[in-house]
Amino acid sequence: MRWSLNIGTIAGTAVRVHITFLLFLVWIFAADYASGGPDEAWTGLLFMVLLFACVLAHEFGHIFTARAFGVATPDVTLLPIGGVARLERIPEEPRQEFLIAIAGPAVNVVIGLGLVALAGAHLNVGALSGVDNAHISMLDRLAIVNLFLAVFNMIPAFPMDGGRVLRALLASRMGYTRATEVAAAIGQFVAYLLGFIGLFFNPLLIFIAVFVYLAASSEAHMVALRAMAHGVPVTNAMMTQIARLTPQAHVDEAVQTLLRTSQSEFPVVDAADKPVGLLGRGDLIRALKQLGPDARVADVMTTKVPTVGHRSCLEDALRLLQEKAAPAVAVTDAEGRLVGLVTSETIGEMLMLRDAMPQGATWGPWSRPTGAT
Repeated sequence: MRWSLNIGTIAGTAVRVHITFLLFLVWIFAADYASGGPDEAWTGLLFMVLLFACVLAHEFGHIFTARAFGVATPDVTLLPIGGVARLERIPEEPRQEFLIAIAGPAVNVVIGLGLVALAGAHLNVGALSGVDNAHISMLDRLAIVNLFLAVFNMIPAFPMDGGRVLRALLASRMGYTRATEVAAAIGQFVAYLLGFIGLFFNPLLIFIAVFVYLAASSEAHMVALRAMAHGVPVTNAMMTQIARLTPQAHVDEAVQTLLRTSQSEFPVVDAADKPVGLLGRGDLIRALKQLGPDARVADVMTTKVPTVGHRSCLEDALRLLQEKAAPAVAVTDAEGRLVGLVTSETIGEMLMLRDAMPQGATWGPWSRPTGAT
């Protein structure tokens, strides 16, 4: 994630802190210092650090459970609104997704009840309204907040864990794609409800409502893409009229190529036309500013280019786009030569074309079933 700092690695997963999280801690410290002096400021800062340690433990609950099912977990990022663990894929087997989703809230429950049983904390609901009150025991605040986090995360709406638990339960009866559509619709309804409540009680709920609504829409869109790509040859969705660059080319040559085409990603190929890198529009502009027009493409390109064979299915390319967070996937022939390029834009265009088709119509490998929306 951009604007984040790597502060270390835990069990092979990089732990990152977003710059906004650091600014949030500074704001908390300054606010407490202004209202209660240095002692209250340091106490408040310690509480927030411990709270986000619990959030990090929550995310590692997801991470370790995901690893048990063979899902790689490259990194986790702390934000002011919580933590985000990046899983290379979300399992479509309902049992696996259920266990991965429930593991995070379960960690918070264990922490909350553990503080009560082992440290003598008291569960006081009133502490929720005074989490910044230094006169309430820090253990009491941590215990009740952990239980609140567990309950809050079980709201049946993406991206909360409850949304994924709901989808897992529905998928065991109606299939993964339909379960996602239903869960996303429920999530959007929850977003409307939160927004309505926020108008009268807490404006922060409006922000959360917008976040939940967009996340639910994004999840439904991604699953629709995967469903559309299932069984479709990658050759039916790849770009074949592609402007190529060579590693020895200068940045100014790449700029001229950019101006002549509508591409946003340019494959870099060697003398045998095999992909050796990728240069995006943003990277190209950045290189022009920082290194000048005489810099070589080889010095600014991305060398890790995911590839699929020309006999692969589109879903393989889509999976690589998601798992590697790659801007494009190169399609190669049996000799490893570049024959096409698949980007998220090309797949999105295929989805638009499919959605524009009349119900029951078929075009190429795509069809729109009767009753599809």
